[in-house]
Amino acid sequence: MSLIAVSNVGVEFGATTLFRDITFTIARGDRWGIVGRNGIGKTTLFKLITGEQQPTSGMVARSGSVRVSLLEQHRTFDGAETVWGAAAGPFAELLALEQSLARQAEALGSDASDQAMARYSRDLERFEREGGYEIAPKVDAVLHGLGFDPEKARTQPIAQLSGGERGRLGLARQLAAPADVLLLDEPTNHLDLETTAWLEQYLRELEATVVVVSHDRAFLEAVADHVLHFENGTAFAYAGGYASFVTQRTERRLAEQRAFDKQRKVIAAEEDYIRRNIAGQNSKQAKGRRKRLDRLPRLSGLAGEGGVMSLALRAAERGGDQVVVAEHVDVAVEGRTLLRDFNARVHRGDVIGLIGPNGAGKTTLLRTIVGERSPQDGEVKVGGSIQVAYYDQQLGNVPMGKTLYDVIADLRPTWGRGPVQGHLGRFGFSGDSVLRTTNVLSGGERARLALAIMMLTGANLLVLDEPTNHLDVESIEALEEAVEGYDGTVILVSHDRALLRALVTRVWVLHHEHITDFPGTFEEWELVSAERAHAASVAASEEAELRRVHERQKTARKNETREKDDRAVRAARRAVDDAEQEVSRREARVGELTRALEDPELYTTPEGTKKATALGRELDAAKRALDKAIAAWERAVGVAEQTS
Repeated sequence: MSLIAVSNVGVEFGATTLFRDITFTIARGDRWGIVGRNGIGKTTLFKLITGEQQPTSGMVARSGSVRVSLLEQHRTFDGAETVWGAAAGPFAELLALEQSLARQAEALGSDASDQAMARYSRDLERFEREGGYEIAPKVDAVLHGLGFDPEKARTQPIAQLSGGERGRLGLARQLAAPADVLLLDEPTNHLDLETTAWLEQYLRELEATVVVVSHDRAFLEAVADHVLHFENGTAFAYAGGYASFVTQRTERRLAEQRAFDKQRKVIAAEEDYIRRNIAGQNSKQAKGRRKRLDRLPRLSGLAGEGGVMSLALRAAERGGDQVVVAEHVDVAVEGRTLLRDFNARVHRGDVIGLIGPNGAGKTTLLRTIVGERSPQDGEVKVGGSIQVAYYDQQLGNVPMGKTLYDVIADLRPTWGRGPVQGHLGRFGFSGDSVLRTTNVLSGGERARLALAIMMLTGANLLVLDEPTNHLDVESIEALEEAVEGYDGTVILVSHDRALLRALVTRVWVLHHEHITDFPGTFEEWELVSAERAHAASVAASEEAELRRVHERQKTARKNETREKDDRAVRAARRAVDDAEQEVSRREARVGELTRALEDPELYTTPEGTKKATALGRELDAAKRALDKAIAAWERAVGVAEQTS
């Protein structure tokens, strides 16, 4: 069933055409990934789908009853004060009804009139019919999946959140809200690897249709079954995941180029015939061919994608074999220890991927390595012949208040206008755009300028903190190619698994104030630690169910005081208590196995990997036992409710 149809749509702003002739259909259950350069019109397409903006040409048709959810840009959260209140905002009416039911139940003790009972029964039936009992477990599960503590969230003020946390809260609100179509704009920004994996699973299991703008290629491959690619002022729709799209795009481009080359040969032959015969005895035929040639629609060759970054990274000096040495390093922030007794040696040519949850201390460790802050204890030594270039995810190395031209000219005072403009042109800045000040640049433009600055350093150690955050797919591919050809050493923090898989030769896993040093590629780490990811998946799948159980347990305890104290009721209550204890035991066992499998040290030896496999099988059995215990508890609760 078609939910949204986009037909020959174009958008113009004055004399500027943003895009033209876009046609595709979103059916129920589809998972669309939208890719293309920054500023090409992806966010505008979302506005067309929601009806916030109308196309200049063409038509966008929506099913009359379809509910479309788009993350609000300003994140005011409807005046909510707490994190939980903001996430549950779309359910404000039902939550108000829940509070009303609590007040009515208390009032029934003094006023049990038919009118009061009828109102209570009517409101309770509506609350149950509209899924009131599912709200708290769903909101809790989404908040937990996105890195918040659901209990703390009930009292935590929104004002305390950082920008990244507000972004995750906005995503939580959108995921929890009832919708038929979810429009997600860069949802993996500000997410770590584990949270991104949770989001992938959540979206795969979601019944709603999903349309996602993302530059995360691994995420798109895991989630999308269709891709819309913005290119050369229009967009092309492809069936299949991201890898299939890349193959189909290459084939389409080759076919277009072959058709263009073939037509060019035909036109050349026709023009040659016309030129030779226009004044001779075959003049009539030549004139006829000229008319046909004038009416022939001309194909175009493959247009270059303007604005795509051209990055090359070279080390000016070879540098020593020992690049960085860390000895018994402790890292702390505001009295909170993030890392204890860290010992490591970084060798020339290493490409190290530093991974771990948000807030674990990855950025703080990078700043310690480059000398921006001192360790709490121990010592970090950088080789004497090592020159460091640090890409700060906050883009702090981009000077404010200067024109782009002056930024590069200050770094290369001997260059003339041509070389400066040529260098900026490699990063998508041309013409008068080089005279813009850095203050007015978008995040993607500042990221490209930061890389343009880094390219001039000639550093033999690159420390990159989330370099893909503001880049589009094409720029990420250019960055990946540049780092792959780089002849120095790299320490990389990224949540982009495709980038990590392509580049990393050694993995540092930051977990519970400790770094596990894995001497292999990121792809090898994913393979040997598959049980670790499986444990996280099991925990996520059980989470919503357990939260629903705990929510109903609270309700059941509230009702116990009003139950009749007879033998059948007491027996039913004992059965519920026994079932609850069994659920708790099974839940504890699943938690114990999950924690054991989460320890990165388990996967650094063949023996540990074998043990992880055995623990994984045990976890699956524990999960099945927990599911049975939950089902038994639900049956016991049903019996207790009937006998009360």
